[in-house]
Amino acid sequence: MDRVKIVEPENYIFETSIKVRVSDLNYGNHLSNDAFLRFAHEARMRFFNQLGYTELNIEGLGTIMAYAALQFKGQAYFGDEIEISIGIGSHSKMGFDLIYKFSKANLAIAMIKTAILGFDYEVNKVRPIPNEFWNKTGISPVN
Repeated sequence: MDRVKIVEPENYIFETSIKVRVSDLNYGNHLSNDAFLRFAHEARMRFFNQLGYTELNIEGLGTIMAYAALQFKGQAYFGDEIEISIGIGSHSKMGFDLIYKFSKANLAIAMIKTAILGFDYEVNKVRPIPNEFWNKTGISPVN
């Protein structure tokens, strides 16, 4: 079985933290795999918000997630403060990979990669990410 490997970005451009709630735990009494995805979603919303966007409005364009990959490195428990750092990985004119590094007390506990595409919900089609987004992130757009 091949192990998922997520490559860290050159730098992280956003950080936030989320505290583990009892509803985030699984039967093993640690942070569940679906909670990691919910935490990534919350962090992504905060990231977009910091740029003045939402998932449904980046300069008038929505976004859609094409896939997600998770790589577990440790565990988190009730009450732990999870630091989530976000960076942009590979990208094209149509979308980009967001890389999320989850850690607690400076110990990595997970990495997640989500592929985010520009999406026009009125016509249900993928569209290019606006250049204004790239300008705000400091990442060079791909032509």
